[in-house]
Amino acid sequence: MTIQSILNDTATFLDHLGLGEEPFGAYYSDSKPEDAYGPKEGTPISRELEDRGEVDMQEVMKTFSCVIGNIWLARKKNGAAFISAKQYGCLGGVYYCSMMKPHLRFIEHYVSTGFKGTPLHGERYMPSPDAMREFMLKVNPRKAPGKYCIFKPLSQFSDAELPEFVIFFARPEVLTGLFTQTVFTTGDMECVVSPFGAGCTNIISWPLYYKEQGLEKAVIGGFDPSARKFMKTDELTFTVSLSLYEKMLAALPESMFNHETDWKSVRKKVERSAKAWGEEQE
Repeated sequence: MTIQSILNDTATFLDHLGLGEEPFGAYYSDSKPEDAYGPKEGTPISRELEDRGEVDMQEVMKTFSCVIGNIWLARKKNGAAFISAKQYGCLGGVYYCSMMKPHLRFIEHYVSTGFKGTPLHGERYMPSPDAMREFMLKVNPRKAPGKYCIFKPLSQFSDAELPEFVIFFARPEVLTGLFTQTVFTTGDMECVVSPFGAGCTNIISWPLYYKEQGLEKAVIGGFDPSARKFMKTDELTFTVSLSLYEKMLAALPESMFNHETDWKSVRKKVERSAKAWGEEQE
């Protein structure tokens, strides 16, 4: 499909869903859009430097910048967000977005139970550093095919530069439509998954994981407490590969949206939700 046909069908899909915000696309490139939102260049980091005790975490945190936070700015400004190996912003994000391997050991403690005998008690999202290490090794993002990992609105792509993944930001009623359309398209009762991860893990790392295995999976995310501040109340993410998304669009004519189904009652709830949050479409 051409980008214009994708956008035309996306407009139809969004109308069916009652979603006023277009999805974002994620891709890798050696150049980034002008005025893209992203981290400042940080102090050098690597496992090798960490093992030698040469990573100053106080300096690292001076340029902290969350991937989901930068996407939040891009969403509000209709712009792009990025992360790179040098402009990393977050020790987890730089790994999850394929910008640095292997991960720093520090993150194993930071996301779990911290370091004993220190003020760092950890985020307590995982029960132990060992459990966090297993998760990091399981996700194991591939080597990035470009200098930058970039996220921008679907309408800003072209036939010369297509997204690798398509990311929706939506509340439960709209997610009902996205979920059901994915199942209708694939016929797979387990085609939608929601594994543990940071906000950025579930919009790029896990989708990459399933794609590399040749599996068509949609990934629901947004359950990371640290990323919630950069998302609307009640909002989650829903990410699919471009190839699966094209199939979902092609399946629209025969889907529940174009027949007498219970979607009509759900669609009314979508409208009530939008009204409650002051997000009615014009």
